[in-house]
Amino acid sequence: MSLYRDEGVVLRTQKLGEADRIITVLTKRTGKVRAVAKGVRRTTSRFGARLEPFTHVDLQLHVGRSLDVVTQAETIRPYGEALATDYPRYTAGSAMLETADRLTHGEKEPALRQFLLLVGGLRTLADGEHEARLVLDAYFLRSLAVAGYAPALEACAKCRAPAIRAFAIVAGGVVCGGCKPAGSAVPALETIALMTALLRGDWAAADASQPRHRGECSGLVAAYLQWHLEHGIRSLRHVEREPV
Repeated sequence: MSLYRDEGVVLRTQKLGEADRIITVLTKRTGKVRAVAKGVRRTTSRFGARLEPFTHVDLQLHVGRSLDVVTQAETIRPYGEALATDYPRYTAGSAMLETADRLTHGEKEPALRQFLLLVGGLRTLADGEHEARLVLDAYFLRSLAVAGYAPALEACAKCRAPAIRAFAIVAGGVVCGGCKPAGSAVPALETIALMTALLRGDWAAADASQPRHRGECSGLVAAYLQWHLEHGIRSLRHVEREPV
């Protein structure tokens, strides 16, 4: 029997038959894995609660023909427990899980940096030191950067001129007056500074930002993410936003 061990975060689950579940896990070494967890919907299951979304878990799996099979599961940290009682943090966390799933396209393709970003994002959300939407936007920006889609924020995305006049999703970030395409957003300079702070992990600057700039930042980041994914993030409709 071919066994392997890895740690990962459970992204989503779906029912299979009367007692089983298929779990999708973003793992540290293997990448995204879909596996069958047998009997976990029974009340007598040994590890059913350990295989819920948001759980950072240590797994042993048996390689199967189409789906691997979970044979052991030990909880490393159950982030869901801290998030379930706080609606803004729970919905932000759900958007993180969905984004991680969409950004890791192929199964069993190593995605260590995406895994580390997800664990770090969930830990920061659960700790509650920063506003939930700021944490989510920081996660979006950094996960996009790891995937190769980092927005230009300090110079024109087209000509590299330092004079910033607008933000154009199709151009890849901020643009100057000469390169500004029709329909570009014209955010406040403080909003662009907030996006830069979130991308860099400058929490002192991010926490000091104004609600209207946070709201404007969230709208731009969400639009930029979904344009690159070519698909909407369903969880985002439930995420509470700062008023613009």
